[in-house]
Amino acid sequence: MAMTIDVPGRGILTICHVVFDFNGTLAQDGRIETKTVTQLQELKRQYQVMIATADTFGTAAAVAKDLGLSLQVVKSGRDKEALVQRISSGVAAVGNGVNDQWMFKVADLAIAVLGPEGTSVKALAAADIVVPSIDVALGLFLTPNRLIATLRE
Repeated sequence: MAMTIDVPGRGILTICHVVFDFNGTLAQDGRIETKTVTQLQELKRQYQVMIATADTFGTAAAVAKDLGLSLQVVKSGRDKEALVQRISSGVAAVGNGVNDQWMFKVADLAIAVLGPEGTSVKALAAADIVVPSIDVALGLFLTPNRLIATLRE
């Protein structure tokens, strides 16, 4: 379960794990849209998918259980950074908040989502790619040639 692509000017990029922030990235006000759920179900057939969240709305555990995703409740962005470092390599991180900048800096690929909650300028500065929605972010993993087109030099 992995994606390996050759990005002109960047080289080989292998992604095995995708770590998502929850609120503001996958979910709005603690709830995930049906289209996003469908894409996540497809994504988890190809990658190890994890949610890393402070769980502001208290819904992440139930959502993760329903979707069959692993969940790591964290207290800070440094906790997210440590989580990505423990995974070691082949990690893509997807988020929108200030606390996501830390996992972005150590991930092999960092994607900032411009969702309805807004996006931190610090997260934007640390990202490799910025997308207008979570569904566009998920589409990058499901159609990897989009990543090549965006990341090529």
